[in-house]
Amino acid sequence: MLSALGFAQPIVLETSTILDGKGGVLKNQQIVIEGARIQAVTRGKSTATYDLRGLTVMPGWIDTHIHLTWHFDSHHKLANQSEPPQASALYAAENAWLTLQGGFTTVQSVGAPMDADVRDRIAEGSLPGPRILTSVRQITDKSGTPDEIRALVRKTKAEGADVIKLFATSGLGAGGAQTMSDEQIQAACGEAKAVGLRAVVHAIGSDGAKAAVLAGCTSIEHGDFLDDATLALMAERGTYFDPNFLVLHNYLDNRASFNFPETTFTALEKALGPTADVLRRARAHGVKVVFGTDAVASAHGRNAEEFIYRVRDGHDVPMEALRSATSLAAESLGLGDRIGTVAAGFDADLVATEGNPLEDITAVRRVVFVMKGGKVYKNVR
Repeated sequence: MLSALGFAQPIVLETSTILDGKGGVLKNQQIVIEGARIQAVTRGKSTATYDLRGLTVMPGWIDTHIHLTWHFDSHHKLANQSEPPQASALYAAENAWLTLQGGFTTVQSVGAPMDADVRDRIAEGSLPGPRILTSVRQITDKSGTPDEIRALVRKTKAEGADVIKLFATSGLGAGGAQTMSDEQIQAACGEAKAVGLRAVVHAIGSDGAKAAVLAGCTSIEHGDFLDDATLALMAERGTYFDPNFLVLHNYLDNRASFNFPETTFTALEKALGPTADVLRRARAHGVKVVFGTDAVASAHGRNAEEFIYRVRDGHDVPMEALRSATSLAAESLGLGDRIGTVAAGFDADLVATEGNPLEDITAVRRVVFVMKGGKVYKNVR
C-alpha cells in the first residue's frame, strides 16, 4: 500500500487475541508491518488496514516434513514417474498453493529435485506458495560406501539442498528395522554438518534412531516404535523429534488410490496407537517435538489435521502442539530468529482462525487470513 507521495505505508492489523508462538497470549494489540517484517506489536491507535478482532492470530504455521510433488493423477491414483513433467510441475504448484491457503507459510519438503525449482520460483515472487526448504534427494543404504555417501552429501549441497534426508530404517510396511549401517549414517550426518547442513532421519525403530542421534543428526522423523532409552538420549542430545499422524490416516483413508499391499495397510493401522504413545512419552522425557505431517498425495492443504490428531489421540496440550508448529519448528530449521514468532523484527508470516485452538483445536480448520512476508494471500472473513 502506497501513500499519496508514493511511499510504502505500514500495514496495521487490529487484533483481540494473539498466540505469539512461544507460549504467550497477547490481548488487544496492533501488529504493525513494514515491508516483509513486523515492526511493532503494541497497543497502538493507528487506523487498521485489516481488522482481525474476534479471530485468533498466530505465526504462520510450519510443517517440517512434506512431499510437495506427491499427488493423485486424473484417475485418482498415485502418480508415477511416467507422468509428463509438465503435469508434475502443475500439481506441485497446486500443492504449494493449497498448503499456503491452509495456513502454512513454511514447509520442508524432503525428497524430490523439483522441490528446488518450486522453492526458487516462490522465493522470487513469481509463484504463490509457502517458503520451501528441500533435501532435493534422499540418501539410503543403497547410496554407497561411507566415502561415496560423503561425496553425495557434497553433491546434494552443490545442487542447492537446504537439508540432508536419509533413511536409517525401512518403512512401517517393511518393519522399520535399521537398514543403513552405523558408518553410513555417521558419514551422512557428519558430512552434512561439515558442509553446514542439517540432517533429518527417517527412523521407525530405536536401533536406527539411536545410531542417528549418536551420529549427531538433527531430527528423527516418524519414530513410531522408539523406546524410552532412545527418547532419553534424544532429550539429552537436543535432537528434534517429528512424529506423524496425518500420513497414517491419509494412507488409510485413501486405500484404493495408493493401492499398497494389504499388509502395508495393516502395519499403518497398527502404528496409530504406538504413534500416540510415543508422542506422550517424548513429552514426558522433555524431547523437543516439532510439527510435521509427512504430507503426501491428498494431504496437501489439510496439514492442520495433524494438530487435531496430536491433541485428540496423542493427548498433546494445544499450546504445545501450536508451539511445535511455530517457534520450535523454526528453531529446528535454523530459522528461529526469523520466523515462528509474533514479535518485532520477525517476518510477517501470520495466520488467523475463527475460534481459538486453545479452546477448540478444530479451529485450525477454519483459517480465514494468511499473510506471508507482509503480503496477504487469504482474507475471507
